[in-house]
Amino acid sequence: MPLRKRVTYYYDDEVGNYNYGYNHPMKPYRIRMAHNIITSYGLDKKMTVMRPSRATSRQMTRFHCDEYVSYLSRLTPELAELDPMQLSQYICIEDCPVFDGVYEFSSISAGGSIAAAKRINHGESDIVINWAGGLHHAKKESASGFCYINDIVLAILELLRYHQRVLYLDIDVHHGDGVEEAFYSTDRVMSVSFHKFGDFFPGTGHVNDIGVAKGKNYAVNIPLRDGINDESYRAIFEPVMKMVMERFQPGAVVMQCGTDSLSGDRIGCFNLSMKGHAACVDYMKSFGVPMVCLGGGGYTIRNVARTWAYETSVLLDEPVSPVLPYCEHYDFFGPDFSLDVPANNMENHNTPEYLDKIQVAVMERLREIGHSPSVQMQEVPRDWPDESDGEQDDREMERKPETKQTRRQREARIVPITETYESEDEDEFAPRNLSSYRHTGTATRPARGGAK
Repeated sequence: MPLRKRVTYYYDDEVGNYNYGYNHPMKPYRIRMAHNIITSYGLDKKMTVMRPSRATSRQMTRFHCDEYVSYLSRLTPELAELDPMQLSQYICIEDCPVFDGVYEFSSISAGGSIAAAKRINHGESDIVINWAGGLHHAKKESASGFCYINDIVLAILELLRYHQRVLYLDIDVHHGDGVEEAFYSTDRVMSVSFHKFGDFFPGTGHVNDIGVAKGKNYAVNIPLRDGINDESYRAIFEPVMKMVMERFQPGAVVMQCGTDSLSGDRIGCFNLSMKGHAACVDYMKSFGVPMVCLGGGGYTIRNVARTWAYETSVLLDEPVSPVLPYCEHYDFFGPDFSLDVPANNMENHNTPEYLDKIQVAVMERLREIGHSPSVQMQEVPRDWPDESDGEQDDREMERKPETKQTRRQREARIVPITETYESEDEDEFAPRNLSSYRHTGTATRPARGGAK
């Protein structure tokens, strides 16, 4: 009987308090909802549950520009109104609103992913989960696509200190452009993204986008069409990922599990069921390579919560009942109260011929890289010193210190319960001024100087 995987789960209970805005589809509260289901099933007792320290500005600048991180750390809605020209240098507010606590929210996300990478590096876990992570669009100098700090890049940079090669896998409906761009010219990171391509944000991720210089053929893009279902997704996912693992032979895997690829997502256009999505996670787990599992997109929040809870059970090899146990906001999961997100009857525009053509093109390029590239192994450097006290970064949740906040600060960041529930009327829920994220083929970040 195989040994049970050692699983660590990072969660900061304040993550659900941050609010992008009532009409914005990104709801951090979904992470708290997933956590409530996880604990209701008792899955927290099957893994190590920890609260990560928040990422410091020094940690963030391992990838992001000093000026951008400094600006983000000072950013408030009031500052944004006072100096819109400076704001436009770093943030397109149509996609990335300036909300109270935006820097703190980003530091929670990044802190969990960096801690996850350290946990893998030190051999303390086989699988580490941070559903607050996976913000894959953020760029070196700017926010993009609801993402302010790219926690994934920061986690990969940490993993590269101990591992010769790191695989990044993205099953979000949107292309993982920020991560791909960060490692586009290196052969030590292979980025693989399965995503909607066409008239859709961010407009990148063509099958011919393969990397440059030493990174040529180490960017793997699988552009998909509307309506892809479990059967079609699996038919291309498993053979591609099998070959990637055989050829690249990574020392660690970072998997972004964005759930906007699920059926019925408010922004996405795929038709995956919860079990079809989780099958990808289970398949990658089967290789036995140390893995960091992160969140990402997902805008029908009751489905997001169900899926990340179910995928936690998959990573733990712990079967759970298809009937949801009683948990906070139980009524929100009615009328069936089930742990399931079924596919619907939307048309699948991904013909077998189209998928075969993409698969052949991808596999031909994977053959060109030969087997795992040789990287001269050097002595592993000491861990980066942080502004915090090193080993005190990660605290088990039962030892979590109290954080002092004023009453005004607490009230400003609490999300009213009416803002966490989605209207059954999609027109009422649909975000205003966010068509760029849903439809356009190119990113909408203003050019320097504020010009569109």
